[in-house]
Amino acid sequence: MELLIKILLNAAALFAAAYLLRPNVQVRDFGRAVIIAVVLAILNGTLGAFLKMISFPITILTLGLFSLVINALMIILADYFLKGFQVRNFWWALVLSALLAIFNWLLYSVFL
Repeated sequence: MELLIKILLNAAALFAAAYLLRPNVQVRDFGRAVIIAVVLAILNGTLGAFLKMISFPITILTLGLFSLVINALMIILADYFLKGFQVRNFWWALVLSALLAIFNWLLYSVFL
């Protein structure tokens, strides 16, 4: 049950962030945001975890900010594979990554 709540909170954060970053980041509807949240969770759990493990020294040197770059790369990868989700370029993916981190922190502190 907690996993479902986390996915819905991530989808809500993604939908809100895409609304704020319009027209550079587009999500078709909330149902698509849920699918994107699931895909991002899978990507971050597999490829993202591997990249974070490899880049651990860089992440330490940047005080954790390099993890936003890895998350932006996962967003670009999800954009490539999914219809109804569009991010204009890497820099907007980086802004989306930062907004998602902030929104998820707020939502998790309220609901979990």
